[in-house]
Amino acid sequence: MQRSENDADMQRNYQEYARTVYKYLLSLTRDEQIAEELTQETFCQAIKSCEKYDGSCSMPTWLCAIAKNVLRTYRRKHPPFEDIDDIPEEAFAVPSAESGAEASDERVRLFRRLHELPEPYREILYLRIFGGLSFREIGEVQGKTENWARVTFYRGKEKLRDTLSEETN
Repeated sequence: MQRSENDADMQRNYQEYARTVYKYLLSLTRDEQIAEELTQETFCQAIKSCEKYDGSCSMPTWLCAIAKNVLRTYRRKHPPFEDIDDIPEEAFAVPSAESGAEASDERVRLFRRLHELPEPYREILYLRIFGGLSFREIGEVQGKTENWARVTFYRGKEKLRDTLSEETN
């Protein structure tokens, strides 16, 4: 009887938190198919280890920790490699040299500065901007409050703005 109760609990947790886990993984992978696959694997792993959940953190935090480990395993098994045949032809379209160089330089500069931000600012910005997570979801993933996520996002954005303006001066 205990097993069926755990399965029912995990089914409810899937319905409630799958979107949060998916968005978290999407923010880290930037690939919808991989994020979907890893979300499924995350819940498979959670079902296998549901007896280890002791309630010391929120369910979304626990699931995102599992998701992070699932992603690590995936990346070890699938090192980044892109087959040139898989790249759409539009990717090879060449913009004007001037506009392409300016846009590329700006993006590289922005991403470099974003990557240099200290934690938790960097991860919060990634989750919000690229993952599309709400402040409530970010708070759940980080095991903090929604207000903490808002304040940390704002401070991270200000730090990024400051480093970008220092660079241009």
